[in-house]
Amino acid sequence: MFLKIKPIAPIFLAVFFVISCVPTKQFDDLQQKNNKCEEELELVKEENKSLEVENTELKSKVDVLTDRMKYLHEDSLERENKMRSLTIQYDKLNRQYTDLQTTQDQLLTGNISETKKLLMELQNTQSGLIEKEDALRKLEDNLRAEQRKLDQYKKELEAQSARLVELESILYKKDSVVNALKEKVSKALMGFTDMGLAVEMRNGKVYVSLEEELLFKSGSFIVDPKGVSAIKKLSEVLAQNPDINIMVEGHTDDVPYIASESIKDNWDLSVKRATAIVRILMENQKIEGKRIVAAGRSKYSPVINSKAPDARRKNRRTEIILTPKLDELFQILETN
Repeated sequence: MFLKIKPIAPIFLAVFFVISCVPTKQFDDLQQKNNKCEEELELVKEENKSLEVENTELKSKVDVLTDRMKYLHEDSLERENKMRSLTIQYDKLNRQYTDLQTTQDQLLTGNISETKKLLMELQNTQSGLIEKEDALRKLEDNLRAEQRKLDQYKKELEAQSARLVELESILYKKDSVVNALKEKVSKALMGFTDMGLAVEMRNGKVYVSLEEELLFKSGSFIVDPKGVSAIKKLSEVLAQNPDINIMVEGHTDDVPYIASESIKDNWDLSVKRATAIVRILMENQKIEGKRIVAAGRSKYSPVINSKAPDARRKNRRTEIILTPKLDELFQILETN
């Protein structure tokens, strides 16, 4: 599809009028906001990585505690079996002691030497019985101590498991929100897919990518009417999803921009294009400005690293990045 070239003079007059209305201080403020937005983006990326690392560490700890609990359970069963064996031996020795004591009573009037022999056997039996009682008592103490440790590990495992389940639930909820948002955005912008618009999900975010030909004329930051229509349809979806943060990124190709009165270079052009998109979104009064970040990436984030004309065309784009708020997840991490 080819664009009809309009007269150049009105365009230059419009550009001159816009530039004359934008003081240098406002541009500097926009530049500072841009830098702050990039820092916040890096912070969110680092926080996302930290969450993934912590989730992995929690799973590892759960596995270690599970193995430890299994080992203690098996050791507890082994000690219980030993205690049962000692109890049986104790009962047997106790019966022998009773029998010997009865025999002693019967032979008190008999042979003195036989009586001494029986007394010696009885004394040995009593000593063995005392040793078995001491061993049994020690084993019971050890078993109680191991049981306390097992209970403690069980509590820790339950606490870690509960926290892991909560984190996974929030992450699943976030992914569900992102998937649902992608479907809504794709449906709303279906009529623009053949005009250089694409919607996809990457790294837990929804990316709406609009090629230059849909939004701007070459070297301009004035949005084309068909681009305005696409942005307004997107704003309707965003107005219905107030828990979604919005990042608008302007991108250029690697061809140096020839400075003009209104635009200094590719950085300037990418920022002005992002800001132009933000202003159209803000026309929807249901979208709060604090949800939106405008950023210019110049030539430094290409889709395709190539100097071919088609690659450069794809690199000249505007991306609207939609991210669910993670306040609930951050609160859980701060609490723990």
